[in-house]
Amino acid sequence: MRMDDTSPPGAGPGVRTIRLTVNGRTRELRIEPRVSLLDALREHLALTGSKKGCDQGTCGACTVWVDGSRVLACLTLAIACEGREVTTIEGMSDGDRLHPMQESFIAHDAFQCGYCTPGQIMSAVALLDEGHSADGEIAEWMSGNLCRCAAYPNIRAAIREVRDATGGAGR
Repeated sequence: MRMDDTSPPGAGPGVRTIRLTVNGRTRELRIEPRVSLLDALREHLALTGSKKGCDQGTCGACTVWVDGSRVLACLTLAIACEGREVTTIEGMSDGDRLHPMQESFIAHDAFQCGYCTPGQIMSAVALLDEGHSADGEIAEWMSGNLCRCAAYPNIRAAIREVRDATGGAGR
């Protein structure tokens, strides 16, 4: 394989220019097709809210939305998101005002170390939007997001508070 003439120094073969719309802003990136969405967000766009926990799709720390649906950014190729809307934890707030789920996580002390919190919040908002608002469904649909600090009761309480305040809608 041969690199195109405009590849940055040290770039591998097949570097491509892609346009990603992240949190409402379109950005142009020069990346190899094998770069995950998580690495593109963290290393190329300096959006470090989404965490690299396992890099295997088992912990949920990297959860973001693509076209409104939650995905594991560590298993999603950035190039596959071209022309789609990506939303990260950084895009949840409305200016200086936190999203109600973020406020509820703070009010319920639904985190300890905070490493999993961005993915937990992204999944929590999505599950309410997907219509999984019954107590048993909350536990089931959040099971893909692991918390090593065992803050699960507080996480579920935060989600229930937003569910009750919004009539079950997350966004």
